[in-house]
Amino acid sequence: MRNYSLKLFALLFLIINGCTDPTSPSEDIIEELVFVACEGNFGASNGSIHIIKPDGELDFVENVGDVVQSLEVYGDKLIVLVNNSHKIKIYDIDEDGLKLPGITVSTENSSPRELVVVNDKIYFTNWNTKDVKVLNLYNYVIESSIPVDGLPESIIFDGSHLWVGIMMNEDYSSANTVLKIDIEDNSIINTYDVDLGPTSIVEQGGKIYVARTYYDENFNAYYGSTKIDGDVVNKKNYGSGVACGGSVLKYNNQIYRSYDGGIAPLEENLDIRSSAKIGSYSFEQVYSTEIIGDNIYFGLTNYADLNQVKVVDTNGSEISTYDVGIIPGDFAVWKND
Repeated sequence: MRNYSLKLFALLFLIINGCTDPTSPSEDIIEELVFVACEGNFGASNGSIHIIKPDGELDFVENVGDVVQSLEVYGDKLIVLVNNSHKIKIYDIDEDGLKLPGITVSTENSSPRELVVVNDKIYFTNWNTKDVKVLNLYNYVIESSIPVDGLPESIIFDGSHLWVGIMMNEDYSSANTVLKIDIEDNSIINTYDVDLGPTSIVEQGGKIYVARTYYDENFNAYYGSTKIDGDVVNKKNYGSGVACGGSVLKYNNQIYRSYDGGIAPLEENLDIRSSAKIGSYSFEQVYSTEIIGDNIYFGLTNYADLNQVKVVDTNGSEISTYDVGIIPGDFAVWKND
């Protein structure tokens, strides 16, 4: 029996080790990277990109430009809009991070803001030129633009059309429209009055949800939300005493709005369900929010020595904290498929 047991052990050893290469690097393969756009100080060109790896390691690319406004992952590319440097940076991504120095495309003093990528084309909003420009990712040429009335900010693609929020008028007073754009001919096919200050847009179930922030002549902030359902536009104003923030997001098949240092679900009538709020940070310090996987990422800043990313799970438990560059404002995730 002893000899049989030894032979059986040897056979099992060969089977197990025959299926597993002890020198295989599979355990070291990075499956996901989270990129954080850190705006930096206006006029200082110290905007940066921070990279969060699954093991908690933090990498970064410094001195990207003057106000790193927004970024998006498209395939194995990271596309970055740098607002006050009036340029687009495009980097290749691999499991080690970003391949430098990347490609730089001038937007010709356009003041780029937000972007979405559709069919190998970057559609991005611009304040100085008051338009949505279209950059071809095959030749890196800006091939066309869509003029708009006012200063466009948020932009999404719902699978068929672009939706663009006009946050302010040309004189920097609060604007009140969201545009529906046909990408086949770049035509504006509908304009919706959503009430003042559209800052963020998301789509779910064929409905468009809009978070709004606007200001009076004394710079007091007011907040609201809007839902576009076909030709019906429902609006809800919360007033000046509600600490809402400027984001609307999809999470767990619900629509959430940034609210009082966290995020809270919106009811069907656009009321905020404050009892279900996730996250509890200082309202004044929450600069940005993003949903990545099952977690909520909060960008916190005091515009000086506090610049952090907090990661919170669905139960509201804080699971990670990262010290990042100045003013963390946008997030994107790359998956190693």
